[in-house]
Amino acid sequence: MTLVSVAVCVRDGIDWIDGCMESLVNQTHSPIEIILVDDGSIDGSKQKVEDWSKHELVTSITQEALGLSAGRMAALSSSKGEWFAITDIDVRPESDWIQRMLESSKSREGEEVVAVTGRTIFGRSDDVISRIRSIEIEQKYRSRPRRTKLANGPCSMFNRERILAIGGFDPSWYHAEDMEVSLKLIQDGGTIVYTPDAVVNHVPETGLRRFLKKRKRDARAHVRIHRRYKGIRHDFIGSSWIVLWMIPLLALGTVGLVEYINNLLSYDEINLKVLYYSLSREVLLITIIPMFWLIAFMRSHLPKKKPYASLVLISWSFVLWQGILLGYLDALLGRNGH
Repeated sequence: MTLVSVAVCVRDGIDWIDGCMESLVNQTHSPIEIILVDDGSIDGSKQKVEDWSKHELVTSITQEALGLSAGRMAALSSSKGEWFAITDIDVRPESDWIQRMLESSKSREGEEVVAVTGRTIFGRSDDVISRIRSIEIEQKYRSRPRRTKLANGPCSMFNRERILAIGGFDPSWYHAEDMEVSLKLIQDGGTIVYTPDAVVNHVPETGLRRFLKKRKRDARAHVRIHRRYKGIRHDFIGSSWIVLWMIPLLALGTVGLVEYINNLLSYDEINLKVLYYSLSREVLLITIIPMFWLIAFMRSHLPKKKPYASLVLISWSFVLWQGILLGYLDALLGRNGH
């Protein structure tokens, strides 16, 4: 039987450890080894990690707060399995998660499967944030092809020899380590396959501040990815592009509306002819792009009716641009984006 090593890292996530570990130790596939990494926790997670290390399937690693990439690299270095799987501490894999990925790991003619990625389902709570996150991730998976460009961090496994051959996870990079490893494997001639039957369940993502912090972090890291791997067509974008252009195109639409109102006010009398002639060439040029965006936005599954939902989307758009600017500053200053 194929030995599979599973790595999961935690920093200050004491309330999530038991749920994740119970899901992992009850996987239908055997043999399996679980490597639980504590990344400098100060909330009691370290003791919980040590308690779980007493389980026959679990070994633990304790390190300073070095980040997820460093934690996964430490686990990879100590692993023994033919396949190296990764997930997150706030994720609950289905019992057949490993089994389903192994079933999809067989290479077809003309390809060498070096990684398999499953499907993450985000739970929903009663708040707008968890609903937005759940909808966004669901949309990303809806039309995903079998051969994909990204082995997602919460639900993937890699051929251990191949991932070590490309240098593994880079500890100097704090975010988007799964995307960077995926693109390196593809450049090395490997194939990543997506299997929707290998499911993990993510706890609901709640809290506006936490949500925005993560989106800014992701945008900052994606600048590095796009700079380093030009010409790669990404297949896991989802509705983020609609949100990204929300602020600039709303501003552009507002300029067009103000210009139209100014044209109306220049006439002494308002009638149908005036309403028509006020649509000058400048107004049409200013508003046509926002109109295309508005159509895409209305067709999306993003929440639109509640004022708080609109506030969240506008804030999301703002932090995406903030993250992009920080990403280019990182490039100019030679920083790693921590």
